[in-house]
Amino acid sequence: MKRVTVFEDEDLLRTLREIARRENSTVPEIIRKALSEFVWRRDSKRSRFSLIGIGRSGRKDVAKRAEELFEAVRK
Repeated sequence: MKRVTVFEDEDLLRTLREIARRENSTVPEIIRKALSEFVWRRDSKRSRFSLIGIGRSGRKDVAKRAEELFEAVRK
């Protein structure tokens, strides 16, 4: 683990301290969890594109009939 210095305003730090106290944790642990979640969400969005085309329907008219097909699924 490597040390990182972050400058933040007092209101956010106060909120972080309250969250840490409620969760019986420390501010650094809360920040690490938040950063991990942020990075995971950003990274997972990038990898979602690899799934494009995986469920091909074989239909050639999906783009033209998209609204009609969506309505059929909603009913």
